[in-house]
Amino acid sequence: MNTGEKHPTWTIGRLAAAAGVHVETVRYYQRRALLPIPSRVYGSIRRYHQEDLDRLNFIRHAQQAGFSLDEIAELLALGEKRCHEIQMIAERRLHEVGTRIESLHRVKHQLSGLIDACKRGEEMDAPIDCPLYLRIRED
Repeated sequence: MNTGEKHPTWTIGRLAAAAGVHVETVRYYQRRALLPIPSRVYGSIRRYHQEDLDRLNFIRHAQQAGFSLDEIAELLALGEKRCHEIQMIAERRLHEVGTRIESLHRVKHQLSGLIDACKRGEEMDAPIDCPLYLRIRED
């Protein structure tokens, strides 16, 4: 951090460390237009400001809340004053998460049944073809 200025600035490495991400993550977000690329004001070194760190933290927290990068781009474009539109994006994400959870519950139930079938075959000490393997092969 450069403390000799009125407003502190960071190099990309320091910015990434402050946000708890890798430098390549910062560059990736820049390529995705989620984070602006600062101009080179000190020779060939780009300097980042508090707003960049705030935006990077917003992206990270939105990801932790389950939003995709495309959805995060929408949120950033809307800004904090567009609550209804942001709510709609969150409701859409919530619906997708619910659908995914239902699908995972079905997978869990199916796997449990296949594992039980394998255990029954072992208990009978019979030379049977593995039901789990056969089911996966059929799909």
